[in-house]
Amino acid sequence: MPLPGDRTPLPGHVPAPGAPATDSDHAHARCFELAAYGWDAGWDEVFTPYRAAGLVPGRIARVDRGGCEVITADGGSWRADVPSSALALAAAAPGHPAGPASGGAVPCTGDWVALEPGPRPGPGGHETLTVAAVLPRRTVLVRASSSGRSEPQPLAANVDVVAVVVALVPAVNLGRLDRLVTLAWDSGARPLVVLTKADQVPDGGIVASAEVAAAAPGVDVLVTSAADGRGLEPLAGVLAGGSAVLVGASGAGKSTLTNALLGSERQRVRDVRAVDGKGRHTTVRRELLPLPGGGVLIDTPGLRGVGLWAADDGLSQAFADIEELAAGCRFGDCEHRTEPGCAVLAAIDAGTLPARRLDSYRRLVRENAYQAARTDARLRAERERQWKAIARQHRRLYRERGH
Repeated sequence: MPLPGDRTPLPGHVPAPGAPATDSDHAHARCFELAAYGWDAGWDEVFTPYRAAGLVPGRIARVDRGGCEVITADGGSWRADVPSSALALAAAAPGHPAGPASGGAVPCTGDWVALEPGPRPGPGGHETLTVAAVLPRRTVLVRASSSGRSEPQPLAANVDVVAVVVALVPAVNLGRLDRLVTLAWDSGARPLVVLTKADQVPDGGIVASAEVAAAAPGVDVLVTSAADGRGLEPLAGVLAGGSAVLVGASGAGKSTLTNALLGSERQRVRDVRAVDGKGRHTTVRRELLPLPGGGVLIDTPGLRGVGLWAADDGLSQAFADIEELAAGCRFGDCEHRTEPGCAVLAAIDAGTLPARRLDSYRRLVRENAYQAARTDARLRAERERQWKAIARQHRRLYRERGH
């Protein structure tokens, strides 16, 4: 698979005039081809100790059971094995976000990796590489595991933009939007809301766009239609030159949008169900795709269950309006229910804050605390202590009523 390369020298790696090219210079030159996939001077500096160990860089384009597909600087797409030693090395790397909030060191689409150079025979005679280490992540989109186990699931790594794709038909689910925007903020990347199927609503999405903008303060909202091309040029401009991931429910139009941005029918699409407007799963894996104008795009399967995982920062940013109001409450531990002097309740009474938004905030905060308690023994013990105290109080009230 050819790589659209940018051979502009990376800062700090230009040989002196007349100086003979060294092996290091050749290694840097090979990395120029990876610039189209997000390689830059920062990654080049991070890779210095790995290069000294004789390893070469690559970016994971797709993860399958038992391995992954990596893009390398030689213009190839290779199958790579991921031994457990690579994960241990990644977790031990200085600054690697290998904690629960980052999804640990489990490789995912978008990860930069250090590879043992040279293909080797694999199963069925196919040539493979070996991942020696996963590089520290700049950003990572994580959700609670869909299996229900107490572990995080990384969806995409090292992206600059998380585009939350929401269909305008049958209707925008603002509660689900709150959840996805929270995940997007928590990733460390820039959130973006992309409303699709504008050609199917009478007003072209004007009303819904205003509602979404109010529900996602600080987040840009773009209205698009792959059918008539509306909004595609501004969206392509936002995504150009960087790495982006599309997330949303099945049927939201992610794959159709991907095809429109790529200018080819790369991703398979299917019609939504007529009975309820829900989509059918057509994209079955996360895949890194180069954009014609530069940069890369990761299309993802539709998310039915989107659980939060250690998303404290994401909640603070997604609900910055509520937390800003809460700073004006009379009591520092105000729960915004019946307390006097509650600035949040006052905003709801004044009509400047929808009650729906406070309900959504409470629900996500509870869920986030529950997930934290499942993995933290101290928090779990504190939660159990609180429930036991509540149970004792209830029993005491029942006894008093009996007297």
